[in-house]
Amino acid sequence: MKYIMLFIPAIAWGLMPLVVSSVKKSNVYNQIAGTVVGAFIAAVIAWLVTRSEINANIFIWAAAAGMAWVIGQVGQYISYSRVGVSETMPISTGLQLIGVPLVGVLAFGEWSSPQAKLYGFIGIVILIIGVGLTSVTDQGTSEGSKSNQVSTIILLVLTTLGYIASSSIPKVVKGSSTSILIAQTIGMVIAAAIYTLVTGNGRTWLEKPTLQSIPAGFLFGIGTLSYTAAVQMNGVNLAFVFSQLCVVISTIGGLVFLHEEKTKRGLIFTIFGLILIIAGAILTTLF
Repeated sequence: MKYIMLFIPAIAWGLMPLVVSSVKKSNVYNQIAGTVVGAFIAAVIAWLVTRSEINANIFIWAAAAGMAWVIGQVGQYISYSRVGVSETMPISTGLQLIGVPLVGVLAFGEWSSPQAKLYGFIGIVILIIGVGLTSVTDQGTSEGSKSNQVSTIILLVLTTLGYIASSSIPKVVKGSSTSILIAQTIGMVIAAAIYTLVTGNGRTWLEKPTLQSIPAGFLFGIGTLSYTAAVQMNGVNLAFVFSQLCVVISTIGGLVFLHEEKTKRGLIFTIFGLILIIAGAILTTLF
């Protein structure tokens, strides 16, 4: 069972972009609203089962992590519409794999041994190369406009800071997975509500594409809870590396199920980039 649990986060998080992008006539506002509602419902169900204690410290930090997550997710959803899931996910995941370990080193004193630092920084270099390969422009396809791609990469770099903060904040708080998740999803709902209201899209929450995006939120909740269980059963490093296989699922799924275009050259670069991203993830976590 503990080995099966390793794959559930990757499957759930890998399918999440495909579910969101498959909803017809949806926009980023529908997608983020539906996702946070689905995640909140999943968190409430899990909390009702466990009745985990939630104190002020857990709530404040986890809610802040949820609000930061929305920043990263909005950037990702905008990028889906610009360059597709199959290009967005490797870049976004690679940037997170670079940023989160660096925060761990600088803020939490991780990679304490010389060997860990050596392998870790080699892994980051490999990740950077992998991200670069997956972002190679495909001329003649929908993602091939260089100006469009450059602006999208800049957007991902800036908004991925939200993901990095979201992944790093929980390290300063201790609590059960369900108590952290429900507080996190409350923060997600608050941030998404502010985003839609400020942009004049408050009615988004009542629209049909928003309701159709709710299953993506369920997948987020399932992935998060199963990741926590996988960490408890198999350790942080192994669980984290397996969870990053989500990028393979979402990238291939974008090409196969969403029919996103890539030239032969672009496909070759993407495959090599994915291999390097997974290799970099292993180096930065297992050694």
